Amino acid sequence: MPNYSFRCRSCGDTFDVNRPMAQASDPAACPAGHDDTVKLLTTFATTGRGAAPAPVAAPRPAAGGGCCGGGGCC
Repeated sequence: MPNYSFRCRSCGDTFDVNRPMAQASDPAACPAGHDDTVKLLTTFATTGRGAAPAPVAAPRPAAGGGCCGGGGCC
């Protein structure tokens, strides 16, 4: 079941609520009993096997070739 974070505007407490996705937008009461709460935007990252960064391709030489990009100085 997804976990949603909320912050109470009355006391400033931050808390999590586990609920179905269908109820993601429903209001949540603060553990201290306050009703003025706001849902926080949360982020997540996934990692696993093979999570190494992708290799970066070497830069390609400029069109025309040569050591100075085809300027005829070689």
